[in-house]
Amino acid sequence: MKKGKKLYEGKAKIIYSTSDKNLIIQYFKDDATAFNNQKKSTIEGKGVINNRISEHILLSLSEIGIKNHLIKRLNMREQLVKLVDIIPIEFVVRNIATGSLTKRLGIEDGTVLEKPLIEYCLKDDKLGDPLISREHITTFNWLDSANLDFIDKNLKRLNDYLLGMFRAVGIKLVDFKVEYGFTHESGKKEIILADEISPDTCRLWDVITDKKLDKDRFRKNLGDLIPAYTEVAKRLGILHEQSNITAVNVTKLSSIKKKK
Repeated sequence: MKKGKKLYEGKAKIIYSTSDKNLIIQYFKDDATAFNNQKKSTIEGKGVINNRISEHILLSLSEIGIKNHLIKRLNMREQLVKLVDIIPIEFVVRNIATGSLTKRLGIEDGTVLEKPLIEYCLKDDKLGDPLISREHITTFNWLDSANLDFIDKNLKRLNDYLLGMFRAVGIKLVDFKVEYGFTHESGKKEIILADEISPDTCRLWDVITDKKLDKDRFRKNLGDLIPAYTEVAKRLGILHEQSNITAVNVTKLSSIKKKK
């Protein structure tokens, strides 16, 4: 599939056109951002690992009938995906209280929730991705009630599957955020999961030590991302020997750059 012109560049990915109007190429960058782009850095190799982890998870979801935009991984940094009209909402699912939830409501960090909590945020960096309600979503016609109900049901199934996937390899799925969009293939409008699922979009803690294996390492200055992301990939059985060697080399390179 020949890569065409750049259509869009976000904080973590670049989108390119292809010769097929219904397909695009998604390129994973090494950029790391936090706090609505107020904290920024470039971390060598992050995009490569996120590409592999997201591919593994999205392919697994396809196998159980959770539709998503992934067609296939093209190379170390790129995926061929379906073109979708992204819904301007970030869908957040929380299993354990941490981050903004604890700050907003004064709940003790690490509190296990009795049932998964679904939150909605408007996708707008200038406004700080504000928390919104179902009433906001339907009032401003971002989604109708039927489509929102469909996504809520999909989120619960997605959460159940991811909880099991990560628990099986000794990782707590604390929370995650995802995006959905509308496809228009063959004139049919359908909602599917889009973007990525990776340590950039999930909070992942070791089940024994509560060690952070996600982007909180960058947010809270807890140490290098690459070893943590690589650990997630290893536990999921993704990285082969050559990939592990590459990840180790990237870690050494990042350390050298920081010393300079």
